[in-house]
Amino acid sequence: MLTLRPAPLTRLLIANGVSLLGTRVAAIALPWFVLATTGSAARTGVVAAFELLPYVLAKAFSGPLVDRVGARRVAVTADLLSALAAVGAPVLHALGLLSFPLLLLFGVLLGSARGPGDLAKYVLIPELAERTGQRLERASGIVSVAERLAQGTLGPAVGGLLVTACGPLAAMLVNGASFAVVAAMVGLGLPRDAGRPVVTAPAAESGEPGYWRQFGEGLAFLRDDRLLLALTAMITVTNLLDAAFTAVLLPVWAQRTGQGAGVVGLLFAVSGAAGVGGSLIAAAVAHRLPRRLVFFLAFLVAGAPRFVALALHLPLPGLIGVFVASGFAAGFINPILGAIDFERIPRRMLGRVGAIGDALGWAGIPLGTVLAGLAVGAAGVAPVLLVAGGLYFLTTNLTGFRHEWREMDRRRPAAAPKPAVAPDTVPSEV
Repeated sequence: MLTLRPAPLTRLLIANGVSLLGTRVAAIALPWFVLATTGSAARTGVVAAFELLPYVLAKAFSGPLVDRVGARRVAVTADLLSALAAVGAPVLHALGLLSFPLLLLFGVLLGSARGPGDLAKYVLIPELAERTGQRLERASGIVSVAERLAQGTLGPAVGGLLVTACGPLAAMLVNGASFAVVAAMVGLGLPRDAGRPVVTAPAAESGEPGYWRQFGEGLAFLRDDRLLLALTAMITVTNLLDAAFTAVLLPVWAQRTGQGAGVVGLLFAVSGAAGVGGSLIAAAVAHRLPRRLVFFLAFLVAGAPRFVALALHLPLPGLIGVFVASGFAAGFINPILGAIDFERIPRRMLGRVGAIGDALGWAGIPLGTVLAGLAVGAAGVAPVLLVAGGLYFLTTNLTGFRHEWREMDRRRPAAAPKPAVAPDTVPSEV
């Protein structure tokens, strides 16, 4: 008799946290490496874009692959390829063979592998939540806690310390090692039947549609769901501005004001720690709160104030206060977004719809890093911070007046799959 325990979901969260820890360390180390070796804000933005653009494209088009092949298998393969790509640049630099075009190439390879891997781990969440009997808001909140612990608290702190003590290349090697660890954890730590493709009865009788037809079905589903489409459009703009802030504006501000990588790591760490607190509260009570009100209030506090605080050159204690408030508010956003996705998207389509939605949401990120680098070179960092903060405020407040946002508070049952036949093996707890 199968006894459901939280172990599979916990193992996935730990694996995802390790992956995000390494990615966040690299996110601090790589811009610092480019700035230290070239002194160019524009090149810093270009390097970030050459990883993020392939990430977005690979994630967008890998949705049918995840639905057809299975999330667990894709996750393991993608993380192994990411490990190889992540260690390439540090190794070649140590040998004196790393040129700027080669650095861009490794960014392309890493982004192309990381996109499908992140998508596959995301698709596993609702299935493992069902096995543990977790509410979707609570599962999404726990996922957000794990992400923020790794990406917003430990990652920036470890990244800042590694860059300061050992240099950016050592921090980039940590990123490669983290992908190898995650591949082992997902491959060996989850039940063997986790993440298998969901086949519905009509598909079993008539045959599975082709790859591009499945992709088109996902695109049509997202287009027809007005709430999901509105969420995607807004997140596209905020992600563009967040990428500009994280990859270019904050590092350049820190360098030009003499603050250094340690202050960058500190601000990310305090924001991430506060975000953990917000996510913990969201995991506990989000299912009782009005989603729309909480969502827009969270964006009001989490978005524009960071940009304005840096532009006004607030002293360090003031900056810490702004980043703490921003992080705490941001902790409520992803649990709401995740729960809405898991409720509204059928499980058999979660890979392709989630991939397209994420890819569209991430589409502005490469552009944001490039535009920020060019804008800072032309106008200076303070004016760009003020303009970006104003755009953030308008984007996250004006959209809330549209009527489709009212559906955020109309909760639906989870979109569970309806298999054509029973699994051919009994789920195993390992």
